[in-house]
Amino acid sequence: MSRVLVNGIGAVSPAGWGVAALRDAVAGGEPWPTQTVARPGWKEPMLLRRVPSPSPRPDFLAHARLRRSSAIAQYTVAAAMEALGEEAVRVQSGAVRLGIVVCVMAGCVAYSRRFYEETLKDPATASPLLFPETVFNAPASHLAALLNATGPSYTLVGDDSTVLQGLALGADWLLTGQVDGCVIVGAEETDWIEADAMRLFQRDSIHGDGAGALYLKTGNKSEGPPATAELACVTDSFLFTQRQDRATAARRMCAQLPARDRNELLCASAHGHRIHDRAEADAWQDWPGARVAVRKILGEAFSAAAAWQCVLACDALRRDHFAAANVSVVGANLQAIGARFTPPTD
Repeated sequence: MSRVLVNGIGAVSPAGWGVAALRDAVAGGEPWPTQTVARPGWKEPMLLRRVPSPSPRPDFLAHARLRRSSAIAQYTVAAAMEALGEEAVRVQSGAVRLGIVVCVMAGCVAYSRRFYEETLKDPATASPLLFPETVFNAPASHLAALLNATGPSYTLVGDDSTVLQGLALGADWLLTGQVDGCVIVGAEETDWIEADAMRLFQRDSIHGDGAGALYLKTGNKSEGPPATAELACVTDSFLFTQRQDRATAARRMCAQLPARDRNELLCASAHGHRIHDRAEADAWQDWPGARVAVRKILGEAFSAAAAWQCVLACDALRRDHFAAANVSVVGANLQAIGARFTPPTD
């Protein structure tokens, strides 16, 4: 039976553009510096952790589809292109049928806020050029256009846990022969309106932005770069309902992941909000190995943060630091779901 392999990873984060910057920030262990953004009607600004401008600027950002694109689209493309690496050329030539899954929670907030702000001020002068960048599937559309991808291109909208559902969907496409490779991206962008909304529910958290990407192929595909890791499993989705609270959902998700030992890594979704993090902390209280919580360092970036968790898990396996890595996502408001990655086998 074909196995699902991770053949590449990519990331954009407040630490910089690339997986190396993400890795170094998490290894440092210290919360990343914040920036401020003005909120209309308030004297005090809001705190954010934003992606810095790239230096040097990637050549693909000069593509016609990306010249006026939103930040989330640029992060999506950058993370995906890093994950694809040299395989991007084969996709563009038509040699690889590529599937695309982009997962978002808030999505294209900045241009949406700007468009409606202009409309409220003066509908006659609101720029129609902004509107295409307000729809949820804009980042996936830009990525597909850049790569000349002809395979399925989906945008999954949900809370941060949806990234792991995206992994399961991409794996299904591969195992049923619908695509030769599939890139899964989780991405978000910052804006004051989003940070303000999060403040109402998670006052201790600081909003961040960026993207993370994984490029999946099956084990029977000899072409392309060597595998970074193997996707061993994705758990069932355990929804938050009146009959199943966050704590129960987190415990059931944890129980579905295989037995673990001290030489394994846990990439958790905790972000420093004591009440919000309690369900996941209780579910994994007996975890014997190392654990990382990228959101505590780089900010609550929703779908992007869940993708960073997966990227860090695969990167740790690529560097031979652990025997396996579990990713745990107890989502913002939808479900608990987990995934397990192992080193690729011959």
